[in-house]
Amino acid sequence: MRIGVVAPSCPLKVEAAERVQALAAEVGASLVIHPQCFLEDGHFAGPDHVRLGALREMLADPEIDGVWFARGGYGSNRIAGALLDDLPEGARWKRVVGYSDGGFLLAALHKAGLAVAHGPMAQDVLREGGADAALRTLRWLAKNDFGALEPDLDGPAFAFNLVVLSSLMGTVLEPDMSGAELLIEEVDEELYRIDRFLFHVSSQPGFARLRRLRLGRCALKANDRPFGAELEAVARHWCELSSVPYGGRADIGHDSANRVVPFPLRNRPAPLS
Repeated sequence: MRIGVVAPSCPLKVEAAERVQALAAEVGASLVIHPQCFLEDGHFAGPDHVRLGALREMLADPEIDGVWFARGGYGSNRIAGALLDDLPEGARWKRVVGYSDGGFLLAALHKAGLAVAHGPMAQDVLREGGADAALRTLRWLAKNDFGALEPDLDGPAFAFNLVVLSSLMGTVLEPDMSGAELLIEEVDEELYRIDRFLFHVSSQPGFARLRRLRLGRCALKANDRPFGAELEAVARHWCELSSVPYGGRADIGHDSANRVVPFPLRNRPAPLS
């Protein structure tokens, strides 16, 4: 199993690269870390065209079995549409894993029929307990380890960072989540912003077709005054207004306990004869 690592958003730290290389060997996989992962161009791991080129290269390489996003941050939305417009031949047979800002690309690639999943990224190895997080993704990619999955999945599911989801809803990247459950998580936002993002997400026609919503971990900033409602009450409020069942909590988040959530396979092309 050969896993390609690319950085569609921000640069990967060298220390993280060294640690995940060693962990990959533990599960019988080898990592091919694209040199682009270490580039710096302002906020990004290289200019848009360079990040897009590295991602296309990994998706096109017949020797690469899966693609792992190096880290989140910001930037993958800037290249997701172009990737969708010109997907490399053979890309649809690879697995792709990431989360956070990578959700833009997961949504795009899911629309194209790839097997994508929300899951820990290479940079997460630097968190406390990060080795377990990285191994979770590596075991799912290399061994299809169901133990890496969010434990309460009982049907088709999607998982997104809420800000990313709010940004892509209503665009060409929005996935068809009909009949699926949606798991959301967030980090470094005030509760009033969570309320605002859920207003936008739940106002989109596609939200009403969900089977249920579940709430992952949300590491919140303090409001400058009490908001007047707890986090779950906010989620329940928008679910009730949209007639979408609220299903409780989910084991995902911007932390080392983050679990893998494979998206349902849809729009899968027929194998070549």
